[in-house]
Amino acid sequence: MANLVTTIRILCSIALLFCAALTPWFYVLYITAGVSDMVDGWVARKTNTASDFGSKLDTVADIIFVVVCLVKLLPVLHLPVWIYIWIGIIACIKVFNIIYSYVVRKQFLSDHSILNKVTGALLFVLPLTLSVIDVQYSAAAVCAVAAMAAIQEGVRGKMYFCR
Repeated sequence: MANLVTTIRILCSIALLFCAALTPWFYVLYITAGVSDMVDGWVARKTNTASDFGSKLDTVADIIFVVVCLVKLLPVLHLPVWIYIWIGIIACIKVFNIIYSYVVRKQFLSDHSILNKVTGALLFVLPLTLSVIDVQYSAAAVCAVAAMAAIQEGVRGKMYFCR
């Protein structure tokens, strides 16, 4: 059941590619995908069906959702260049963490830390607040938390692999 909820996020993410950004249909699919992200782990724990596959599927669904949202939203948000640079640095840290975990242990470390969850929540809320908060400020807040999460992920990964 939890994997079905995660699959709904993947399907909604793909459907977002065919919607104009910030339209009512975009928001319906966007919110459905976001809610499924919040619910799938809870369903897995409540039904005692949490699995390694489910965790990996959740990570893949998260990546697809984030990439699709970046593709759809970045062109319409009009962010300053320094935010794009910051996003690039965060992406580089995350890619380094993935490569490091694979090279050292031949496995991918999936870190569902509190900071990663806060980053996800802030990213999810950002498009919903565009009419009340200047995107420059909300994007900077998201980038600050995301950078801390990526660094923490790398540190925790190295600690995990050094055991």
